[in-house]
Amino acid sequence: MLLALTGCVVVLIFFLALPGTGQAQNAEHGKELFERRCTACHGLDKNKEGPRLRGVYGRMSGSVPSFPYSDGVKAAHLTWDATSLDKWLTDTEKLIPNNDMGIQIAKAEERADIIAYLKQLPSN
Repeated sequence: MLLALTGCVVVLIFFLALPGTGQAQNAEHGKELFERRCTACHGLDKNKEGPRLRGVYGRMSGSVPSFPYSDGVKAAHLTWDATSLDKWLTDTEKLIPNNDMGIQIAKAEERADIIAYLKQLPSN
């Protein structure tokens, strides 16, 4: 019994340590955060200082044809998924040197919620 319980605890700790797990992702809260923290530079459906973000989840970095990306982003060839977006929102310069985005979101829960919001948006 103790061995089985210990095994369950080890598995739980392992999964809680994985990026994007162990925290509930709240797309509604992500929408609020997006509107407060991102919309000064990004629109969902039109480019602003940053590229439009509807459909960003699953899209290749630097691939919106109407947006003038930095050379670093154009050369990165990343697919934006939960892992890459989390790294991007944590430290853009570490993920893609010489990019033009100057914001970092320190709290993992906030990054996860913003990513959950972007992921659930329907593409146009």
